Amino acid sequence: MLSEILAAAPAFLLIAVRAFAMIQVAPLLSSEAIPQVAKFALAGFAAYASFSSALVRDWVIAPFGLNFIFLVIGEAFIGIIIGFYLYIIFAAFSTAGQFFSFQMGFAASAAFDPVAQIENPLIGQYLNLVAMLIFVTIDGFRELFLGGFWRSLQSINVMSLIAGREHIVSMVLSGLSRMFFDALIISLPILGTLFLVSLTTGLISKAAPQINILSEGFPISIMTAFVVIFTALPFMTEMFSRVIGASFETIQTLYIRIGYRITGGAL
Repeated sequence: MLSEILAAAPAFLLIAVRAFAMIQVAPLLSSEAIPQVAKFALAGFAAYASFSSALVRDWVIAPFGLNFIFLVIGEAFIGIIIGFYLYIIFAAFSTAGQFFSFQMGFAASAAFDPVAQIENPLIGQYLNLVAMLIFVTIDGFRELFLGGFWRSLQSINVMSLIAGREHIVSMVLSGLSRMFFDALIISLPILGTLFLVSLTTGLISKAAPQINILSEGFPISIMTAFVVIFTALPFMTEMFSRVIGASFETIQTLYIRIGYRITGGAL
């Protein structure tokens, strides 16, 4: 196996570049808490594990020249597309928390989220952590490396990426719009409940102005939101699983639309 890798070192480098670019962008793996050495090692192991079955090893590649540089950039771009689409899907969970954090009174509690690498309200961090746990529970890493990375080695390359650029742009745009749609669906029960609480407290303040309902409104909203989150958590986790599964199905659909069975040839 090592002799085959040394004989086709340029092809192995292209596979490793695609894996490393995906790891740098994909959820959980892109966290700064993971050392770069571990990411390099994981990319090398993924390239080693998939090299025997990847059709890219049959390519005849000139290791020196401008053409090889463009191939490296293209392989990195493929990995970024795979990881970035999953990243924007995961952004729906933290966005859902941002939607109703203001209604809860937690809008000022934003802090740096080391997992999402952004400044996120506490509820957004909580939903993001729940989504990460679900991702691990449903074998998301296996789907990422087998359904996302390994399948891409058998279906798309740089040339198919250029030819199917319209489908890629459409997938990214649909992913962005779907992110806000999923975030709204996840946060809708809590948003609706908090809207009714705000409406009720407003009517009470009008009916009985002597009651300082403003000082009591925030504790009521926070308590009600936590009760609704606790009650709706099983349904939210099911929604998280469907969203993550649908993202992998979308990536597979992209491979079907722009991909083909790569055969050996000179590049």
